[in-house]
Amino acid sequence: MIDSLVLAATDPAALEAACGENTGWFCERVFEWTGSKRWAHAAEWFIAKPLSILLVVVVAGIVAMIVRRMISRSMDQLFAGSSEKKHSRKGKLRRRTSEVLLASGDTSVRTQARLETLTAVFRSIGTAFVWFLALFFTLEVLGISLGPLLATAGIVGVALGFGTQTMVRDFISGFFIVAEDQFGVGDTIDVGGGAKGVVERITLRATHIRDPEGTMWHVANGQIVKVANKSQEWARALIDVVLPYDADISAVSNVMQEVADTIQADPEWSAKIMERAEIWGIQEFDADGVHVRMVIKTEPAAQFGVLRELRARMKETFDERGISFAYAGSPTQVVLTETPPPKAPPPTAAAKANMPSSAGVGIVSEGHGDAGFSADGDAD
Repeated sequence: MIDSLVLAATDPAALEAACGENTGWFCERVFEWTGSKRWAHAAEWFIAKPLSILLVVVVAGIVAMIVRRMISRSMDQLFAGSSEKKHSRKGKLRRRTSEVLLASGDTSVRTQARLETLTAVFRSIGTAFVWFLALFFTLEVLGISLGPLLATAGIVGVALGFGTQTMVRDFISGFFIVAEDQFGVGDTIDVGGGAKGVVERITLRATHIRDPEGTMWHVANGQIVKVANKSQEWARALIDVVLPYDADISAVSNVMQEVADTIQADPEWSAKIMERAEIWGIQEFDADGVHVRMVIKTEPAAQFGVLRELRARMKETFDERGISFAYAGSPTQVVLTETPPPKAPPPTAAAKANMPSSAGVGIVSEGHGDAGFSADGDAD
């Protein structure tokens, strides 16, 4: 027994036969202690390798947790800003974020949603990278060659790339939509094709829009070529008042300004109006009347409510002041027609008797009807 242990400890060929080319420390120790290839092999596969894989998993989990926490803290600093030394200074990305759903302090629902989306993306990328490395270490522990796996993974990746290129495009487009703050939750947007309304949810895959009729539109981000954001940073309530041509434009403009100032002084609407209304003047002339334009700068997505209130108060005030709106129906049409002159009555028998004799050439002669303007032949 002692001789076999000594021989096992000093014979590299026997050690390689028991534990393989990549001999592990635990397999060597068991083979030195027992001198049995079977026990050494069993100890390597049932004790040493599982413990190594468990160690890789534990270390990968700890590293992934640290990476996720570092990403979360970094994103919080970028959005919410700063340190205790400069409380008033906002983060770089936070300063570029438009306030759509305003709240107290330096945060808003819009910014929080954007922060959560970007943080989730970077955390997922960091976690996937850590576990990808852990998978390679695990395969190395099991003694699996990585060369054929990488070649196979490359072929599968190319096939998946062709099959899922639309999905990849959606994810890339969604990432830039969120990163560049093109629009966010609560924005009123129009992406074309009838899909317009309020954004209720954004993911990297698709944008979900609720239109005024309550219909939910699910639009893939890769299909969004251009978008009209009606509630980014600020908005403008625009109204054209159509007046008759005989109206006093200056007096009516003063009444319009008065109505707008009344709305801005109302506590219910004052917080939604950013600047005093402006009368831009006559916008155009058409068959309906004179178009006088007024604009009011409002908070994002507040222009629709301000316009409805403005129309209601303007109608009420115009009725009180005796100001009438122009007719807003179909354009006036003027049709020119040619009316033939009245026909001369035929001569009576007495008139014919008193007529002088003629050689057959006369203006009202019946035989030459085409020669007279009042003849039947010129009725058209």
